[in-house]
Amino acid sequence: MSGGPIVLGPTEGRVYEMPDMRAVFKADGEETGERYSVSEWWVKPHGKGPGPHLHATEDELFYVIAGIMSVMLGEAWHDLATGSFIRIPAGTMHDFENRTTEPAALLNVFIGAFEHNMPAIMAWYEQHR
Repeated sequence: MSGGPIVLGPTEGRVYEMPDMRAVFKADGEETGERYSVSEWWVKPHGKGPGPHLHATEDELFYVIAGIMSVMLGEAWHDLATGSFIRIPAGTMHDFENRTTEPAALLNVFIGAFEHNMPAIMAWYEQHR
């Protein structure tokens, strides 16, 4: 069962700082009954994203909320301006990065809970700085 309504201001949420990006989780896990996760992913100018990866069983939706984000889908890269949308089906290799001189950000809806992965992701960044 999911929790009640969530109301957050523009900078509110659970923040995870990484070398080139910052994730801000707005809803996940208990709040959504483990059904979906909503987060923002802010990437610094010329910053790298998480690296190529896929999710075996979960779809992802991305909406560019700031700047121009370069998104890899399969083997093709797409430069997406603010307001662009992309759906990444389960099993599709993907990545994102900011190739510009301005900050860029994505709103992410992950079908399933995701935030429980963040401690391992943060530990990986600590080990590979």
